Amino acid sequence: RLVGSEMCIRDSFRGFRDTGVNRLSIGVQSFQGELLEKIGRVHDEREAINAAEAAHAAGFDNFNLDLMFGLPGQTLQQARADLHTAIDLEPAHISWYELTIEPNTWFHRHPPRRPDDDTLWSMQITGQSVLGEHDFPRYEVSAYARPGKQCRHNLNYWQFGDYLGIGAGAHGKVTDAARQQISRTAKTRHPEHYLESVHSAQRISSSSVLSAEDTALEYVMNTLRLDAGFTRQAFTEATGLPFACIETPVARALGAGLLMWQDQRLQATARGQRYLNELLQYWMPEPAAHADTR
Repeated sequence: RLVGSEMCIRDSFRGFRDTGVNRLSIGVQSFQGELLEKIGRVHDEREAINAAEAAHAAGFDNFNLDLMFGLPGQTLQQARADLHTAIDLEPAHISWYELTIEPNTWFHRHPPRRPDDDTLWSMQITGQSVLGEHDFPRYEVSAYARPGKQCRHNLNYWQFGDYLGIGAGAHGKVTDAARQQISRTAKTRHPEHYLESVHSAQRISSSSVLSAEDTALEYVMNTLRLDAGFTRQAFTEATGLPFACIETPVARALGAGLLMWQDQRLQATARGQRYLNELLQYWMPEPAAHADTR
């Protein structure tokens, strides 16, 4: 949370630093007070700036600022101003992503009036251009970083790496190389129930082994978010599957102009990144596959 006095925030960040935390991610979303109110945030623009300044004061040279675009009533000028304010605060990483309306939320029940599609696209490409000009090259659909400051946790996730889920509601993914098996687990979400069952199997609310089809889908779903894409070898090493098992959807997506080969890496084209959900339809079971993206 960003709410509180500047001194309080600085003390909190120094405490994080003293305990060994080496990176922060600060959920600013916008530096425009009226836009923050529209999306129900309880901090204001001054507190957002204070948080970034407090991160520097506490000794953090590696922190991320989260920014949204496509907010209710937001203009292209406001979106650009948010980016310039963020850049002036000298973070190492900026996440720049479009507001998404999720099910079972207030906005889902009461849809806000958002910018039209043309304006949203202008915000997207303007943001990418502004960030690139200020030495924040994009490495993932919504992630921009100074050289060498890409988020290692997220890179591991997007590259289909393994991770442990520790604590209530945590998710994990583990590959058993000997058995050529990939498992996903989720811990029970309620903290009290988790603590009551922490020493028993009941702490795990769900567990599944991925099928070959799900493995291929999850792999491309993650790695095609990265500008670098993936190689044939990387696919096989991460999934245990031969590249031949995805050659058909790859060929169809190449033909549709959504994928391309670049230096032996399979990458989403600019059009494929813009219509990433449609690109992934080529890996979905019929009849969802091969949606028209024109």
